[in-house]
Amino acid sequence: MGQRQIEGRMARRHIANIIGPFSIPCLLLGLLFFAASLTPSLIPRGPTVQGILGGLVMAIGYLIGQIAGLIWRAADFPVLSGRPAKALTALLSVPLIAFFLWVLGSSLVWQNDIRMKMGMGEVDALNLATILFLAFATFAMAYAAGRLIASLFRLIRSRLLRVMPARRANVLGVVVVAVILLVVTREGIVDHVVTGLDESYEKAQELFQNAPPRPDDPRMTGSAESLIDWAAIGRYGRDFITSGPTADDIAAFTGRPALHPIRVYVGRANGETPQERAELALAELIRQGAFEREVLIVASPTGTGWMDPGSQDPVEYMHGGNIATVAAQYSYLQSPLALILETNTGLEQATALQEVVHGYWSTLPDDARPRFYVHGLSLGAWSSMHATNMFRLLDDPINGAFWAGPPFPSTLWNYFQNHRNPGTPWVLPDVGNGSLVRYASHTADASQAEAAWGRMRIVFLQYSSDPVVFYDPRSLWRAPPWVRDPPAEDMSEHFMFMPVVTQFQLALDLALSFGAPTGHGHAYYAQDYIGPWVQVTAPTGWSEEDTARLKVHCDLGFKQGCVNGLQ
Repeated sequence: MGQRQIEGRMARRHIANIIGPFSIPCLLLGLLFFAASLTPSLIPRGPTVQGILGGLVMAIGYLIGQIAGLIWRAADFPVLSGRPAKALTALLSVPLIAFFLWVLGSSLVWQNDIRMKMGMGEVDALNLATILFLAFATFAMAYAAGRLIASLFRLIRSRLLRVMPARRANVLGVVVVAVILLVVTREGIVDHVVTGLDESYEKAQELFQNAPPRPDDPRMTGSAESLIDWAAIGRYGRDFITSGPTADDIAAFTGRPALHPIRVYVGRANGETPQERAELALAELIRQGAFEREVLIVASPTGTGWMDPGSQDPVEYMHGGNIATVAAQYSYLQSPLALILETNTGLEQATALQEVVHGYWSTLPDDARPRFYVHGLSLGAWSSMHATNMFRLLDDPINGAFWAGPPFPSTLWNYFQNHRNPGTPWVLPDVGNGSLVRYASHTADASQAEAAWGRMRIVFLQYSSDPVVFYDPRSLWRAPPWVRDPPAEDMSEHFMFMPVVTQFQLALDLALSFGAPTGHGHAYYAQDYIGPWVQVTAPTGWSEEDTARLKVHCDLGFKQGCVNGLQ
């Protein structure tokens, strides 16, 4: 045999080792996962994302089958082979194929059902060819990556076998491969990507060449008389300061004299530490006379520092401009990245800002200080809740809180959710008699409760189809709590829980939720902020007719500010 033939055989053997023996039973489990992924979840899916999801969960199912087989053989349990094994495989294939065909036939109906409930148009075709192509392409890439990792393990184990027993080499080989993957993903690729993203956002904020000129009004944040440097505030802070209703706008709407609302914003580049930024915000609040206003709101922005005008503008109309709002930026990353990768920065900044502002506010006489409220949307709600500790709830209590789209890890939100009244739905529960905590959605404004409001008012605004709120990490092995309730108006009646698959469906829903139609998913808008703000802040002389007029005004006058994008 020639050298070229030997090299060719070695190459084929190497490829065979990478591809490895293909397991039909494991593939059947993967196909079961693929079929289950076609069932509906919280957000409707198109053919592209459905195909990628199907291929990914099919690969996960195949991997689970391989791991289960490995454990079975390691435990020295009996293994079927030959004709009995083929007969069992064929027997299992029949119901699986039937289930797969049934799901395929129903998937278009299920997806259109959710789309119609969210006010989206129906689609005419499932685009099965696209789904299957992307699914099997994704599966093939995941399978190849798995075989490469297996080849790496065999290489490392072969080296270890030279110096230690087989069992020890197997265990140590797994540990070494796991460490390599961890370093490459978390400390290598991911770390550099995150660092690069954060730096790029920071440079973009600092070199924002198209920034509007600083405000001429000396009362405004960023003006020549302001304590806060306009150049360091950043795009979203500048937008917040310069947008919104003026005193004339508010007076035209209410028919009464109005004040110009105070908006204080500190950019991340305005201070080195959360404490410095908080103290700068307090100094600017004092300079502008914020503690002489009727209402003071300490707000937490989203990851990039964005403040939703759909939430901010209406509450300023309600109080005739006699209101001050303060916020401080803590990140340059989009909220999903900031939630996962900069977990503590938002919590630290929100806590510092609340501590400093509340600390000063609590030194003022009760009859000579504004009513104190806290607010946040999405990641801002999470950080705001974290900052609202027992001292601010009990020692010198705030007047209320309004949190919209609270992310699922929020501790305070989870506490109230788990103490809901028996029999009330997870997506819109009742807590106690409603004198302290109430919930709102696109179908409820928190006005209905068994008892009247107490001294403090807390409202959660959450859409029943929002996976940012209702994603459940434990859905990897058990059904989320809301599955046990009758589906809400914009939820599917055909949801089916399946371990592992449901976890990946909801994870994909997280990414898709920001592009959902307004009033669904994570797309919160002004129409649904107005009622809860009325309940929380109790504007003087406000009526139901005023609420209706403000909703119309929002819809006609600043619709762009009514929609929450991915920030």
